Amino acid sequence: MSKQVQQLDRVVIRFAGDSGDGMQLTGDRFTSETAQLGNDISTLPNFPAEIRAPAGTLPGVSSFQVHFADYDILTPGDAPNVLVAMNPAALKANLADLPRGADIIVNTDEFTRRNLAKVGYQVSPLDDGSLDGYVLHPVALTSMTVGALAEHDVSKKDAERAKNMFALGLLSWMYSRPYESTIRFLERKFAARPELVAANTAAFRAGWNFGETTEDFAVRYEVKPAKMNPGTYRNITGNAALSLGLVAAGVRSGLPVFLGAYPITPASDILHELSKHKRFGVTTMQAEDEIAAIGAALGASYGGALGVTTTSGPGVALKGETISLAVALELPLVIVDVQRAGPSTGMPTKTEQADLNMALYGRHGEAPVAVVAPRSPSDCFFAALEAARIALTHRTPVILLSDNYVANGSEPWLLPDVESLPDLRVDFATEPNGEDGKTFLPYLRDPATLARPWAIPGTPGLEHRIGGLEKADKTGDISYDPANHDFMVRTRAARIEAIEVPDVEVETGSPNGVDSDARVLVLGWGSTYGPIGAACRGLRQRGLPVAQAHLRHLAPLPGNLGEVLGRYDKVVIPEMNLGQLAHVIRARYLVDAIGYNQVRGLPFTATELETMLEEVVKNA
Repeated sequence: MSKQVQQLDRVVIRFAGDSGDGMQLTGDRFTSETAQLGNDISTLPNFPAEIRAPAGTLPGVSSFQVHFADYDILTPGDAPNVLVAMNPAALKANLADLPRGADIIVNTDEFTRRNLAKVGYQVSPLDDGSLDGYVLHPVALTSMTVGALAEHDVSKKDAERAKNMFALGLLSWMYSRPYESTIRFLERKFAARPELVAANTAAFRAGWNFGETTEDFAVRYEVKPAKMNPGTYRNITGNAALSLGLVAAGVRSGLPVFLGAYPITPASDILHELSKHKRFGVTTMQAEDEIAAIGAALGASYGGALGVTTTSGPGVALKGETISLAVALELPLVIVDVQRAGPSTGMPTKTEQADLNMALYGRHGEAPVAVVAPRSPSDCFFAALEAARIALTHRTPVILLSDNYVANGSEPWLLPDVESLPDLRVDFATEPNGEDGKTFLPYLRDPATLARPWAIPGTPGLEHRIGGLEKADKTGDISYDPANHDFMVRTRAARIEAIEVPDVEVETGSPNGVDSDARVLVLGWGSTYGPIGAACRGLRQRGLPVAQAHLRHLAPLPGNLGEVLGRYDKVVIPEMNLGQLAHVIRARYLVDAIGYNQVRGLPFTATELETMLEEVVKNA
């Protein structure tokens, strides 16, 4: 008898287990299959910083949350509808996030007395009634996987490792996901070991068949494709999108791209991805330290390339002196900071937005730079292009402030038409520019952009000095003249303010973009876009008017921002820091912004923002 199929509009699933249980791989494969069905998707990987914490302990729990729906979604979901817990630690670490009535699939083989004791369970929660408020599905994942692979030529250890494929097969059946691409993935991943291809494929099919035949799952579910703009989509993470944005910047500018990087979580994937694209003129160098990495990138820019360096917060601190040197040299340079929780080493695999002050002010002397922040994984592509545009046009370092949430999260990305991407071609200096026709003035500026000419070393007649000492206006000679120093400091600041950035747009939820009833504006930047958007959407659906504006450009700020802020009685700024943008807004625009701040290493949930904003809107 075929089982009942129930239609759902959205589902949130969290896979959780030990670091060695393959939860990130399982979640990624489920996400890939879901993307092929055309659902809108948002994901949240969450894993420990330790290479391998003690097995079965709370610090060692790794999870992957995927939210998919038949409509446009903005976040990975506040609370899972389904938790797959591979051991007691995974259950205990995630149970508080589950709403009553959620499905819990547990691997009963791991609920041994020893594993229960590791996380402080005196009695198994499967037997003491503490899970009565949930729909519990006890499944002997490990032993069933080993049994399914009894005829395969693999060790017991390898057979047990395949339990994540059994779980993936079960969930794929449960939510009517296809599986052909997962089989092809396994064939590629284990191409050198055909026995592992066969074993993992068998484990996946065993999980699928278990769902089909067991009486414990009486219903399977379907989530129809979301209505999206026509075109070709792919599922993409923020780091991958950012990498492709840098590749596109190289192609659209006609310049080679040079990445100087030192591995650091969570930015290392950009180095890994860019190293695959040599055919597009990309050169990557894994340096011995952060200072060498940015030094090489700045040298590449001096030589006529698009110099890029990637890091996270601690690395930006080390790169500060060379960023200041790039400010003095007035050369293009893109510094990618994939923010993580600090200070110092902090929590390397958790997210935060606490590097804004460092990006804006974290250098000695008056050393202003441009600052850009993407708002979602796919937006990282366009933010990278924008950072390159500013750097190349205005001959300035640009800090691109991503964070761990968008870097490792994923969503569908509509592939853009290449011809629609900005033209980033650069006119290098090729001849003397002095009035006498013989002299080259390296600091003679473009009147519109205030950028100085970019001369490739070795160009005849364009010899000039470089270095960190103050330069004389126009000639670039070393200068200690007080009036010249004052002029150059002010000119470098004016060069940043001269950058053309789009006006900030206000989202009100109304078709014409106008909502005269909204008295509260929620202002955000970076990865808070999704939670803020979902919260504002929820309020509007309940008849509470609220406006939302989001900043991509943090230096310089959009020219119309002051006018926008002045339209509203109250301005609320949610940030994953202690109010860094709020301080800037208060100081510059004299707006008594209301900060809503957290530094938990986790993104905001839409529910908590909606609850907070409801009180503000009702009291406005």
